[in-house]
Amino acid sequence: MGSGVAVVTDSTAHLPRGLAERCALTVVPLQIAVGGATRDDISTGEAAHELNITTSRPSPTRFADAYRAAADAGASEVVSVHLSAAMSGTVEAARLAADDAPVPVRVVDSGTIGMALGFAVLSAAATALSGGTGEQAADAALRRARLTRTLLYVDTLEHLHRSGRIGAAATLLGSALMVKPLLDIADGRIEALEKVRTATRALARLEELAVTEARDRRVDLGVQHLAAPSRADSLAARLRDRIPDVEDVHVGEVGPVIGAHVGPGMLAVVVAPHL
Repeated sequence: MGSGVAVVTDSTAHLPRGLAERCALTVVPLQIAVGGATRDDISTGEAAHELNITTSRPSPTRFADAYRAAADAGASEVVSVHLSAAMSGTVEAARLAADDAPVPVRVVDSGTIGMALGFAVLSAAATALSGGTGEQAADAALRRARLTRTLLYVDTLEHLHRSGRIGAAATLLGSALMVKPLLDIADGRIEALEKVRTATRALARLEELAVTEARDRRVDLGVQHLAAPSRADSLAARLRDRIPDVEDVHVGEVGPVIGAHVGPGMLAVVVAPHL
């Protein structure tokens, strides 16, 4: 990068294909274990139908290798931006590796996940590419993450409950079979937002919430799904029509690390105002 600032993130950012390379980003994968075999997180729908996936953070060694490679490529400092520390030990692993890195490393807990993390990382990369310092790139990532809102629809809370990722949303479990829950991310955790009686109404409400969140601000949008591509494409098209100042819209399927926790049918809208 022109400023000598390298930007590192993890695979839960789910950046669109090719974008990491174009922005000179290094992506360190989280890991999944299926049937005793461990491999890196990849963008695939296999988690939609596999109930026995377990996930784990990258080892500090993976981060150490990434930081060393950045230094060897000429970086004078690194900004490492990751999913919420309340959801994963990834930030902790990054910090352990940063202690012994050959260049200064700023580790940023984005407090979020998915394309909300992705947009924060892209803001850090844009700042670095324009000649900003590591401090400025890290600040850009944090500010973008705090502005960004993630709204989620899930067909069932079973996966989130089993993985312990729902926090206050556990209050919905008693009526989970009769409602379709809408969730958001608050204070780094997935929390209950609303209960809606049918899937059709829940998806309509998800759309309304996203439009309201965007208001008249200039925004980027992310629409993410698990095993629901047509639903995601339709929602993205409607949002592009209804939100007055949309720049980029990214539509994609989440990988196994996120998919294992949300289950098939998940649909998420990420509204990311520009800085």
